[in-house]
Amino acid sequence: MKDKNIVVIGGNSGIGKAVAAALSEQGANLFLYSKSGEGTTALDIGRDFSEIPGLPEKVDGVVYCPGTINLKPFHRISIEDFKKEMEINFFGAVRVLQACMKGLKKSDSPSVVLYSTVAVQTGMGFHAGISSAKGAVEGLTRSLAAEWAPSKIRVNAIAPSLTETPLASALLSTPEKKEASDKRHPLGRIGTPEDIASATVFLLSPQSSWMTGQILHIDGGMSNLK
Repeated sequence: MKDKNIVVIGGNSGIGKAVAAALSEQGANLFLYSKSGEGTTALDIGRDFSEIPGLPEKVDGVVYCPGTINLKPFHRISIEDFKKEMEINFFGAVRVLQACMKGLKKSDSPSVVLYSTVAVQTGMGFHAGISSAKGAVEGLTRSLAAEWAPSKIRVNAIAPSLTETPLASALLSTPEKKEASDKRHPLGRIGTPEDIASATVFLLSPQSSWMTGQILHIDGGMSNLK
């Protein structure tokens, strides 16, 4: 990854921060963005834009990290709630990728990594909002992988289970909640940002050069094991 130009949206917290650290260790040129602008360039993915400030002319990789964890019974999820889930998880990714497309086409090995959730494949109660939005992300991943394959732009996604990030803090706020979450996973623990970052770097790197349109389930066995 040395000297590769990698754009990380949401690069100042959680998984995005771990991805940035892993890429920095490998010598990548990082272009980090977040809504707050803390330690990054400010970018509000919830508003319409056609250009991203400070992008390099050539973009070798894009990682889109913003997400949500709003778990509610279906009857309590308003249409506005659904719209907010889609805005952050899906429409923000669409805006970013449209803005980065020209730069990606100038790379000799471009790669895009998006994030889904284990709850898309594995039905889980109270996940209707996030599962719907991330289901759209999985559809986008496969469609763009097909459309952009002639340009050699690879598009893949990672579907994690619960990962220890600030976004998940309410679900892990006590030792009892943490222990219960660990026990739900066949491998006996929830994920770490570094678990997801390692897979992300793999998907950005030449080691995955024959992979596109894939959804990697990095989830402690949650999606396939009982």
